[in-house]
Amino acid sequence: MALCALGRACALSRRLTTFPAFNARYHDYVRVASPSSPGDIIRVPLASPKVIGVANSRGNRRCSSYVLMLRSILNIHSHQEDFYGFATLSLNPEELRLNVKKFHNISWDPSRVGPLLARQAVFVGIYDGHGGSAVSQYLRQELHGIFESVHKSHIPDLFAWIKEIGGYFKRFRGGPLAPWINGSKGTPELDLEARATQAFFEVDKNLSADDTAEACGATASVAIFHSLDHPSTTFFSADELSLTVAHCGDTRVLLTAVDGGTVFPMTENHHADAHIESTRLRRMMGSSLITDSFGESRWMGVLSNTRWYQIASTLSAVTHKVISA
Repeated sequence: MALCALGRACALSRRLTTFPAFNARYHDYVRVASPSSPGDIIRVPLASPKVIGVANSRGNRRCSSYVLMLRSILNIHSHQEDFYGFATLSLNPEELRLNVKKFHNISWDPSRVGPLLARQAVFVGIYDGHGGSAVSQYLRQELHGIFESVHKSHIPDLFAWIKEIGGYFKRFRGGPLAPWINGSKGTPELDLEARATQAFFEVDKNLSADDTAEACGATASVAIFHSLDHPSTTFFSADELSLTVAHCGDTRVLLTAVDGGTVFPMTENHHADAHIESTRLRRMMGSSLITDSFGESRWMGVLSNTRWYQIASTLSAVTHKVISA
Protein backbone atom coordinates (compact mmCIF):
# COMPACT_ATOMS: atom_id res chain seq x y z
CA MET A 1 0.00 0.00 0.00
CA ALA A 2 2.87 2.37 0.81
CA LEU A 3 4.37 1.74 -2.63
CA CYS A 4 1.00 2.42 -4.27
CA ALA A 5 0.70 5.68 -2.32
CA LEU A 6 4.22 6.67 -3.36
CA GLY A 7 3.38 5.86 -6.97
CA ARG A 8 0.28 8.08 -6.86
CA ALA A 9 2.29 10.90 -5.29
CA CYS A 10 5.01 10.62 -7.96
CA ALA A 11 2.37 10.64 -10.69
CA LEU A 12 0.75 13.65 -9.06
CA SER A 13 4.14 15.39 -8.93
CA ARG A 14 4.76 14.74 -12.65
CA ARG A 15 1.30 15.94 -13.69
CA LEU A 16 1.48 19.10 -11.60
CA THR A 17 4.84 20.40 -12.81
CA THR A 18 3.33 23.52 -14.37
CA PHE A 19 6.09 26.04 -13.67
CA PRO A 20 8.18 27.51 -16.46
CA ALA A 21 11.42 25.57 -16.84
CA PHE A 22 14.17 26.69 -14.45
CA ASN A 23 17.50 25.36 -13.27
CA ALA A 24 16.98 24.15 -9.72
CA ARG A 25 19.83 25.27 -7.49
CA TYR A 26 18.76 23.68 -4.19
CA HIS A 27 20.83 20.82 -2.84
CA ASP A 28 21.03 18.40 0.09
CA TYR A 29 24.14 19.83 1.74
CA VAL A 30 25.12 23.11 3.38
CA ARG A 31 28.29 24.98 2.44
CA VAL A 32 30.67 26.01 5.22
CA ALA A 33 33.82 28.13 4.96
CA SER A 34 36.85 26.05 5.94
CA PRO A 35 38.33 27.28 9.24
CA SER A 36 41.79 25.95 8.39
CA SER A 37 42.05 26.86 4.69
CA PRO A 38 40.79 30.38 3.90
CA GLY A 39 38.87 30.44 0.64
CA ASP A 40 38.01 26.74 0.70
CA ILE A 41 34.43 25.50 1.06
CA ILE A 42 33.32 22.38 2.93
CA ARG A 43 30.06 20.58 2.10
CA VAL A 44 28.18 19.23 5.12
CA PRO A 45 25.27 16.85 4.31
CA LEU A 46 21.95 17.93 5.81
CA ALA A 47 20.93 14.28 6.20
CA SER A 48 23.58 13.76 8.87
CA PRO A 49 21.88 13.22 12.27
CA LYS A 50 24.46 15.63 13.71
CA VAL A 51 22.99 18.40 11.51
CA ILE A 52 19.24 17.73 11.44
CA GLY A 53 17.80 15.17 13.86
CA VAL A 54 14.51 13.42 13.18
CA ALA A 55 12.30 11.59 15.68
CA ASN A 56 9.11 9.86 14.56
CA SER A 57 6.48 8.43 16.90
CA ARG A 58 3.01 7.52 15.65
CA GLY A 59 1.96 5.76 18.85
CA ASN A 60 -0.11 2.60 19.04
CA ARG A 61 -3.63 3.62 18.10
CA ARG A 62 -6.20 0.90 18.80
CA CYS A 63 -9.37 0.64 16.75
CA SER A 64 -12.68 -0.80 17.80
CA SER A 65 -14.05 -3.84 15.97
CA TYR A 66 -16.67 -1.52 14.43
CA VAL A 67 -13.97 0.72 12.93
CA LEU A 68 -12.04 -2.31 11.67
CA MET A 69 -15.22 -3.63 10.05
CA LEU A 70 -15.82 -0.28 8.30
CA ARG A 71 -12.23 -0.26 7.04
CA SER A 72 -12.70 -3.75 5.65
CA ILE A 73 -15.98 -2.86 3.94
CA LEU A 74 -14.65 0.39 2.45
CA ASN A 75 -11.26 -1.13 1.58
CA ILE A 76 -9.42 1.51 3.62
CA HIS A 77 -5.83 0.67 4.62
CA SER A 78 -3.68 2.53 7.13
CA HIS A 79 -0.43 3.96 5.74
CA GLN A 80 2.05 6.71 6.36
CA GLU A 81 0.63 10.16 5.61
CA ASP A 82 3.16 12.38 7.40
CA PHE A 83 6.49 13.44 5.90
CA TYR A 84 9.36 15.87 6.30
CA GLY A 85 11.89 17.35 3.94
CA PHE A 86 14.91 19.65 3.93
CA ALA A 87 17.15 21.36 1.41
CA THR A 88 19.57 24.25 1.10
CA LEU A 89 18.06 26.91 -1.15
CA SER A 90 19.85 29.44 -3.32
CA LEU A 91 18.00 32.76 -2.96
CA ASN A 92 18.68 36.30 -4.13
CA PRO A 93 21.04 37.91 -1.54
CA GLU A 94 19.30 41.25 -2.02
CA GLU A 95 16.01 39.61 -1.07
CA LEU A 96 17.58 38.19 2.09
CA ARG A 97 19.07 41.61 2.92
CA LEU A 98 15.71 43.35 2.51
CA ASN A 99 14.02 40.68 4.60
CA VAL A 100 16.20 41.12 7.71
CA LYS A 101 16.07 44.90 7.34
CA LYS A 102 12.27 44.95 7.08
CA PHE A 103 11.42 42.51 9.86
CA HIS A 104 14.39 42.89 12.23
CA ASN A 105 15.88 46.31 11.35
CA ILE A 106 19.27 44.65 10.95
CA SER A 107 21.73 45.85 8.30
CA TRP A 108 23.19 42.68 6.80
CA ASP A 109 25.73 43.18 4.02
CA PRO A 110 25.89 40.18 1.62
CA SER A 111 29.04 41.56 -0.03
CA ARG A 112 30.98 40.77 3.16
CA VAL A 113 29.95 37.11 2.93
CA GLY A 114 30.76 36.29 -0.68
CA PRO A 115 28.49 35.52 -3.64
CA LEU A 116 28.17 31.78 -2.97
CA LEU A 117 27.47 31.73 0.78
CA ALA A 118 25.33 34.90 0.65
CA ARG A 119 22.62 33.04 -1.32
CA GLN A 120 22.37 30.18 1.15
CA ALA A 121 19.22 29.54 3.22
CA VAL A 122 18.25 26.20 4.78
CA PHE A 123 14.65 25.00 4.28
CA VAL A 124 13.05 22.46 6.66
CA GLY A 125 9.41 21.37 6.20
CA ILE A 126 6.99 19.05 8.02
CA TYR A 127 3.82 17.86 6.31
CA ASP A 128 0.77 16.22 7.89
CA GLY A 129 -1.41 14.33 5.43
CA HIS A 130 -5.19 14.32 5.92
CA GLY A 131 -7.24 11.60 4.25
CA GLY A 132 -4.33 10.21 2.25
CA SER A 133 -0.66 10.69 1.47
CA ALA A 134 -0.67 12.08 -2.09
CA VAL A 135 -0.64 15.79 -1.12
CA SER A 136 1.84 15.45 1.75
CA GLN A 137 4.15 13.43 -0.53
CA TYR A 138 3.82 16.08 -3.20
CA LEU A 139 4.80 18.76 -0.68
CA ARG A 140 7.82 16.74 0.45
CA GLN A 141 9.00 16.36 -3.15
CA GLU A 142 8.15 19.77 -4.59
CA LEU A 143 7.57 22.57 -2.05
CA HIS A 144 11.23 23.49 -1.51
CA GLY A 145 11.78 23.70 -5.28
CA ILE A 146 8.67 25.84 -5.76
CA PHE A 147 9.73 28.05 -2.83
CA GLU A 148 13.08 28.66 -4.52
CA SER A 149 11.71 29.15 -8.06
CA VAL A 150 8.76 31.55 -7.59
CA HIS A 151 9.30 35.00 -9.07
CA LYS A 152 7.48 38.28 -8.60
CA SER A 153 6.63 38.39 -12.33
CA HIS A 154 4.28 35.40 -11.79
CA ILE A 155 2.20 37.17 -9.13
CA PRO A 156 -0.34 39.02 -11.37
CA ASP A 157 -1.49 35.76 -12.99
CA LEU A 158 -1.56 34.00 -9.62
CA PHE A 159 -3.62 36.81 -8.08
CA ALA A 160 -6.11 36.61 -10.96
CA TRP A 161 -6.52 32.87 -10.25
CA ILE A 162 -7.04 33.55 -6.53
CA LYS A 163 -9.80 36.06 -7.28
CA GLU A 164 -11.54 33.58 -9.59
CA ILE A 165 -11.99 31.20 -6.65
CA GLY A 166 -14.51 33.56 -5.07
CA GLY A 167 -15.87 33.02 -1.56
CA TYR A 168 -13.52 34.36 1.08
CA PHE A 169 -11.01 35.38 -1.59
CA LYS A 170 -13.44 37.87 -3.19
CA ARG A 171 -12.24 40.26 -0.46
CA PHE A 172 -8.59 39.26 -0.70
CA ARG A 173 -6.44 42.27 -1.61
CA GLY A 174 -3.16 40.41 -2.01
CA GLY A 175 -1.84 40.51 1.55
CA PRO A 176 1.97 40.23 1.40
CA LEU A 177 1.72 39.98 -2.42
CA ALA A 178 -0.04 43.37 -2.77
CA PRO A 179 2.99 45.33 -4.14
CA TRP A 180 3.20 43.00 -7.17
CA ILE A 181 -0.43 42.16 -8.09
CA ASN A 182 -0.56 44.81 -10.84
CA GLY A 183 2.85 43.99 -12.33
CA SER A 184 6.45 43.62 -11.21
CA LYS A 185 8.15 46.41 -13.16
CA GLY A 186 9.77 48.94 -10.84
CA THR A 187 8.81 46.99 -7.71
CA PRO A 188 11.11 45.82 -4.89
CA GLU A 189 12.40 42.28 -4.57
CA LEU A 190 10.30 39.75 -2.69
CA ASP A 191 10.85 39.28 1.03
CA LEU A 192 10.53 35.82 2.59
CA GLU A 193 6.96 36.45 3.73
CA ALA A 194 5.88 37.29 0.18
CA ARG A 195 7.90 34.36 -1.22
CA ALA A 196 6.28 31.92 1.21
CA THR A 197 2.80 33.25 0.47
CA GLN A 198 3.35 32.97 -3.27
CA ALA A 199 4.81 29.45 -2.98
CA PHE A 200 1.90 28.21 -0.85
CA PHE A 201 -0.67 29.59 -3.29
CA GLU A 202 1.22 28.19 -6.28
CA VAL A 203 1.06 24.72 -4.70
CA ASP A 204 -2.68 25.06 -4.18
CA LYS A 205 -3.10 26.22 -7.76
CA ASN A 206 -1.23 23.12 -8.95
CA LEU A 207 -3.30 20.83 -6.73
CA SER A 208 -6.56 22.31 -7.97
CA ALA A 209 -5.73 21.01 -11.45
CA ASP A 210 -5.64 17.34 -10.44
CA ASP A 211 -8.46 15.06 -9.27
CA THR A 212 -6.12 13.08 -7.00
CA ALA A 213 -5.85 16.05 -4.64
CA GLU A 214 -9.64 16.28 -4.18
CA ALA A 215 -9.70 13.17 -1.97
CA CYS A 216 -7.04 14.29 0.51
CA GLY A 217 -5.08 17.29 1.77
CA ALA A 218 -2.20 18.25 4.05
CA THR A 219 -1.04 20.87 6.50
CA ALA A 220 2.51 22.23 6.49
CA SER A 221 5.02 24.15 8.58
CA VAL A 222 8.23 25.42 6.99
CA ALA A 223 11.27 26.94 8.72
CA ILE A 224 13.88 28.99 6.81
CA PHE A 225 17.27 29.48 8.49
CA HIS A 226 19.63 32.23 7.30
CA SER A 227 22.95 33.00 9.00
CA LEU A 228 23.70 36.71 9.53
CA ASP A 229 27.34 36.25 10.57
CA HIS A 230 30.34 38.00 8.97
CA PRO A 231 32.27 35.98 7.89
CA SER A 232 29.55 33.48 7.12
CA THR A 233 28.89 30.46 9.33
CA THR A 234 26.32 27.74 8.80
CA PHE A 235 22.93 27.83 10.53
CA PHE A 236 23.78 25.36 13.31
CA SER A 237 26.81 27.34 14.53
CA ALA A 238 25.77 30.93 13.76
CA ASP A 239 26.11 33.63 16.41
CA GLU A 240 23.15 35.44 14.82
CA LEU A 241 20.50 33.57 12.86
CA SER A 242 17.37 34.76 11.08
CA LEU A 243 14.43 32.34 11.39
CA THR A 244 11.32 32.64 9.23
CA VAL A 245 8.40 30.23 9.74
CA ALA A 246 5.59 29.81 7.19
CA HIS A 247 2.62 27.84 8.47
CA CYS A 248 -0.69 26.46 7.28
CA GLY A 249 -2.87 24.18 9.44
CA ASP A 250 -2.04 22.50 12.76
CA THR A 251 1.51 21.21 12.37
CA ARG A 252 3.66 23.07 14.89
CA VAL A 253 7.07 24.72 15.16
CA LEU A 254 8.54 25.15 18.63
CA LEU A 255 11.77 26.99 19.40
CA THR A 256 13.44 25.60 22.53
CA ALA A 257 16.25 27.28 24.46
CA VAL A 258 19.26 25.08 25.17
CA ASP A 259 19.73 26.80 28.53
CA GLY A 260 16.68 26.07 30.70
CA GLY A 261 14.51 24.48 28.01
CA THR A 262 12.12 27.45 27.65
CA VAL A 263 9.75 26.85 24.72
CA PHE A 264 8.74 29.61 22.29
CA PRO A 265 5.83 28.65 19.97
CA MET A 266 6.45 29.92 16.43
CA THR A 267 3.04 28.84 15.10
CA GLU A 268 -0.60 28.98 16.16
CA ASN A 269 -2.89 26.13 15.17
CA HIS A 270 -5.39 27.18 12.53
CA HIS A 271 -8.41 25.85 14.39
CA ALA A 272 -11.86 27.36 14.31
CA ASP A 273 -11.79 28.54 17.94
CA ALA A 274 -8.42 30.35 17.67
CA HIS A 275 -8.93 34.12 17.98
CA ILE A 276 -7.37 35.07 14.63
CA GLU A 277 -9.13 32.25 12.79
CA SER A 278 -12.57 32.86 14.32
CA THR A 279 -12.32 36.57 13.40
CA ARG A 280 -11.29 35.74 9.82
CA LEU A 281 -14.03 33.13 9.38
CA ARG A 282 -16.80 35.33 10.78
CA ARG A 283 -15.84 37.98 8.26
CA MET A 284 -16.26 35.38 5.54
CA MET A 285 -19.69 33.96 6.37
CA GLY A 286 -20.89 35.07 9.79
CA SER A 287 -21.17 32.82 12.81
CA SER A 288 -20.89 29.13 11.89
CA LEU A 289 -18.87 27.89 14.85
CA ILE A 290 -20.41 24.78 16.42
CA THR A 291 -19.14 22.80 19.43
CA ASP A 292 -19.47 19.04 19.08
CA SER A 293 -20.29 16.51 21.82
CA PHE A 294 -16.60 16.19 22.72
CA GLY A 295 -16.29 19.95 23.35
CA GLU A 296 -14.26 20.60 20.20
CA SER A 297 -15.13 23.65 18.12
CA ARG A 298 -15.82 22.96 14.45
CA TRP A 299 -16.43 25.35 11.57
CA MET A 300 -19.86 24.68 10.02
CA GLY A 301 -20.06 21.72 12.41
CA VAL A 302 -17.49 19.77 10.36
CA LEU A 303 -14.02 21.32 10.16
CA SER A 304 -11.65 21.40 13.11
CA ASN A 305 -8.69 22.48 10.96
CA THR A 306 -9.48 25.63 8.96
CA ARG A 307 -6.41 26.01 6.74
CA TRP A 308 -4.76 23.29 4.64
CA TYR A 309 -3.39 22.46 1.20
CA GLN A 310 -6.36 21.53 -0.98
CA ILE A 311 -8.21 23.69 -3.49
CA ALA A 312 -7.31 27.19 -2.32
CA SER A 313 -7.56 26.99 1.42
CA THR A 314 -3.90 27.89 1.73
CA LEU A 315 -3.70 31.27 3.43
CA SER A 316 -0.35 31.01 5.20
CA ALA A 317 0.79 32.67 8.42
CA VAL A 318 4.41 33.84 8.57
CA THR A 319 6.47 34.72 11.66
CA HIS A 320 10.03 35.98 12.03
CA LYS A 321 12.65 35.84 14.76
CA VAL A 322 16.37 36.50 15.18
CA ILE A 323 18.21 33.97 17.35
CA SER A 324 21.43 35.06 19.07
CA ALA A 325 23.97 32.62 20.45
